[in-house]
Amino acid sequence: MEALLGLATWSTLLVCMVIKLPQMAAVLAARSARGLSLQSLVLELSGFLVFLRYQSYYSYPLETYLEYPILTAQDVILLLFVLHYSGNMRQALPYTVIFVGGWYFLTLQKWIIDLAMNFSTLISAASKFAQLQCLWQTRDSGQVSALTWSMSAYTCAILVRFIIMLVLNIWVTATILHYRKTEKTD
Repeated sequence: MEALLGLATWSTLLVCMVIKLPQMAAVLAARSARGLSLQSLVLELSGFLVFLRYQSYYSYPLETYLEYPILTAQDVILLLFVLHYSGNMRQALPYTVIFVGGWYFLTLQKWIIDLAMNFSTLISAASKFAQLQCLWQTRDSGQVSALTWSMSAYTCAILVRFIIMLVLNIWVTATILHYRKTEKTD
């Protein structure tokens, strides 16, 4: 079982190292960012930055979050491609100021980074809904890479095991507490 978990971990890391490359290649080949949601990309990048900042703030070992610097770098490059091909390159500076300022703002107070981390999953989920909304509104997938999104699904599928185990562990705990016999005091 441990070998399987190790394989899943390493394969996820390898996929994360190249996850945005098909998307970048599609945008570069078409010289267009049609179909890509800028809002989705900004939200995703925000979620990655919050998670990355949280992990570094609390000095977690790099190997526990190594994929996030890689994902963040790829998202930054993709954001620049999207801004360039959508004719909005002038927005690069404001986004840079917001992201760099946010990076430092997050750690002004411990409660800020903790609160942001609690919302990071919601931010990441919102990024997926923003991309879906863009696709539904335009009814055109344009340059959106199915391979990138498939690889993203793969990396999330690894976590399904942990969610299932969490639910089962909670269920076992609840069952233990339900059937626990109370000691009688004489």
